[in-house]
Amino acid sequence: MSDETGTGAPAVRVRNLVVGFGPGGDADPVLNGISFEVAPGECLAIVGESGSGKSVTARSLLGLAGENARVSADELSLAGSDVRGLTEQHWRRRRGRDVGLVLQDALVSLDPLRPVGREIADSLRLHTDLGAAARHARVLELLDRVGLPDAATEVRKRAGELSGGQRQRALIAAAIALDPPLLIADEPTTALDVTVQAQILELLASLKRAGTGILLISHDLAVVGRIADRIAVLHEGRIVEQGPAHEMLTRPDHPVTRQMLAAIPVDKPRGLRLSVRAAAPVSPSRSSPALTSPGLASPGPAGRDAPRHTVLEAVGLVKRFTRPGGAEQLAVDGVSFRLARGTTLGIVGESGSGKTTTARLALALTRPDAGEVRLLGQAFSAASAKQRRLLRPGLGAVYQDALSSFDPRLSVEQVLRDAVGGGAGRTGRGGASVSTADRRRVLQLLDAVGLSQGLLGRRPRSLSGGQRQRVSIARALASEPQILICDEPVSSLDVTVQAQVLDLLDELQRDRGLSLLFISHDLGVIQHVSDQVAVMRGGRIVEAGDAARVFAAPEHPYTQDLLGAVPRIGF
Repeated sequence: MSDETGTGAPAVRVRNLVVGFGPGGDADPVLNGISFEVAPGECLAIVGESGSGKSVTARSLLGLAGENARVSADELSLAGSDVRGLTEQHWRRRRGRDVGLVLQDALVSLDPLRPVGREIADSLRLHTDLGAAARHARVLELLDRVGLPDAATEVRKRAGELSGGQRQRALIAAAIALDPPLLIADEPTTALDVTVQAQILELLASLKRAGTGILLISHDLAVVGRIADRIAVLHEGRIVEQGPAHEMLTRPDHPVTRQMLAAIPVDKPRGLRLSVRAAAPVSPSRSSPALTSPGLASPGPAGRDAPRHTVLEAVGLVKRFTRPGGAEQLAVDGVSFRLARGTTLGIVGESGSGKTTTARLALALTRPDAGEVRLLGQAFSAASAKQRRLLRPGLGAVYQDALSSFDPRLSVEQVLRDAVGGGAGRTGRGGASVSTADRRRVLQLLDAVGLSQGLLGRRPRSLSGGQRQRVSIARALASEPQILICDEPVSSLDVTVQAQVLDLLDELQRDRGLSLLFISHDLGVIQHVSDQVAVMRGGRIVEAGDAARVFAAPEHPYTQDLLGAVPRIGF
């Protein structure tokens, strides 16, 4: 610890922080006069959507706002010491010692070419006089402290050889190696399964109990509610509301906070709208002057009371893969399910449970080693390539990473025109151009997913995450499918954008009678969207049935454990 550190001082204190970028640095600031502090042994959660300024706040407290950033504040102190105007050389001495950082993607944060033990030992080598043996002992102590089993073995592994939860624990061990008074955790659980998420939150809570101040950054109020003492809501660069966690979660004042709470899908009934409509209130009885409350959407003409014939069926699916070195992995082991017309079957499970492989088998993108998939009553996985091409328009797909599923060179209009079969320069019979018809269809698709014509000329990279996912859904609808297979379609989105996409899928299902196979590791999402649910573990379905029954009275111990780990407001 620095000699400059004040005894009993806040771990961090910020007064009127302003951060701008570009020429001059202060035009249209990303952060505009925010103030907060974190005491030792306290957790402050800063919550907001993408673009609200959360990560800029974290980087500013580490001297990492960027070369073209202009950072000003009336006060900016770590452990009682003013850090305004520090040079990069001085910042290198403070990082790790006065403040540690844990990021969302541990796989990116850790060097893939070095064992995690060396990663953790780096700060000890640079900032202490410990010898090699003492550093190794300290690394093992840290790994044990963060709950990584068999530390003596894991310390020699590289990041790619660890699970997501193990990587995140190793990253936390590196961040606390020098016992900094402040730990900044920037979306530390967003990419994790619900049970691993609960373990990491408990680890952070244990660090807090030991006296570490924690600045937890997230978009999910349900997650931060587990360990936060206070919550600050950041919106468009300003803190719009701040207070004790219990009050913020139960009696929020600001419309943005109420909107974020309404967007949490956990324990929200099937069909209840999660996002706020821009138009008139859906349910006037529940509206408020400041915010339109969600309401129950009314069933469309192709509602869920229509005859429920099976449209997609899997029977005894088995899929094996060969790992490097020749070992065999049984990814899917005897999976069977039925998807009824106009309903949603949710498949839930942790990473490695076989969910995505099941989706690829259902799409006939991977051939099963045993079993079969039947689409609209006909053989699909066992059909010839020509027969599958004839059936494939009945099946659409929406993936987790919409950006990587697009050709980055194409505009939104080109992406959708390709999907409807209207490439540039095509002509119809008799030489008549079909581009007008194609454009009309593209505009219809945009309207169906709630996007404006102004986006037609933009490329996917220039769109927000929610806009990209809407374009992905529009593309999937181009062939007018009866079934959509959605593989983690909202896992990379903020909770409010997630709510908008879930509401959109629900509206499309009601209007068009779509059947959805919805795959996710998020039990809150699965509970909200599903009529039927199948719980996967180790390549098998361990429990299946009516969603309301499974979530109210789970029978399998694994399902019970998953449900027990779901973060809920007030728990």
